[in-house]
Amino acid sequence: MNLPPGFRFFPTDEELVVHFLHRKASLLPCHPDVIPDLDLYHYDPWDLPGKALGEGRQWYFYSRKTQDRVTSNGYWGSMGIDEAIYTSSTRKKVGIKKYLTFYLGDSQTNWIMQEYSLPDSSSSSSRSSKRSSRASSSSSHKPDYSKWVICRVYEQNCSEEEDDDGTELSCLDEVFLSLDDLDEVSLP
Repeated sequence: MNLPPGFRFFPTDEELVVHFLHRKASLLPCHPDVIPDLDLYHYDPWDLPGKALGEGRQWYFYSRKTQDRVTSNGYWGSMGIDEAIYTSSTRKKVGIKKYLTFYLGDSQTNWIMQEYSLPDSSSSSSRSSKRSSRASSSSSHKPDYSKWVICRVYEQNCSEEEDDDGTELSCLDEVFLSLDDLDEVSLP
């Protein structure tokens, strides 16, 4: 990839859905093209390094949405948590984030997947849905948003599980917190 020095990829949920997933579903190019296509659900999470641009131990992939999330060693199971994603400016619902965890047999692992999808087109008003179903497919070609998802896969650290407030620290937050330890170090 031809990325500028110091490039970091830390998109918000809104950015993932609006600027990446919507463009992919609409068959529009994304620049820079940093999220690869991968039939992700057939890979064990520890096999993902090297298959995408990674920041730490997290990776982003475009994948086709499927109910079959079984690998050779385990499966991705739903955690039962679905969050709506809204635009920050208009508060319009633009996507859904579903949480999954990886299981080896019956044992849950620390591997987490956040699956980002676009809202169903059927969620629009019933009147417009009826009109669009009557419309000729040749008159307007609409992308099938239900086929593509973006998956963010990462391994959750045990120290994160002890964090009771549910907030996630950014890399900068972790750097600033580590600077507090410098007070204890004596410099020559």
